[in-house]
Amino acid sequence: MTPAIDLLKKARAVHQVHSYTHDPKAASYGLEAAEKLQLPPERVFKTLLAASEKGELLVAVVPVAGSLDLKALAHAAGVKKAEMADPQAAQRSTGYLLGGISPLGQKKRLRTFIDNSAQLHESIFVSAGRRGLEVELSAATLAEHTQARFADIGRE
Repeated sequence: MTPAIDLLKKARAVHQVHSYTHDPKAASYGLEAAEKLQLPPERVFKTLLAASEKGELLVAVVPVAGSLDLKALAHAAGVKKAEMADPQAAQRSTGYLLGGISPLGQKKRLRTFIDNSAQLHESIFVSAGRRGLEVELSAATLAEHTQARFADIGRE
């Protein structure tokens, strides 16, 4: 399994793992997950990493159908500005490969922010730590196990 699933099992957190056959040619990993699992895209969330002006890495969890509002993330994190993190730095820090970065079970604990829209759903789907593997859980469970804060950080 993956560190994300191991963490949830060890914590006895309510979750369900879903897998699908990943297509390496897929343009968007998140939208591919929604399509293959036949889910509304607003329930599937992608994990993005941003860097503050001081180089602090921040985790942002936003719906796959939209994008990350970097200004809103910077505001939520109390930093001057944020930009998308270097992909290599994201992989090194989380221990996951791009397209399979989970907000759960990362190598280093990073400040994490989940878009408020996650709270509108009984359960949401996030990467379980590998392309083709998603974990379904409540937004509250995700926040609890990542010590995340909810904020308006997504854009449609």
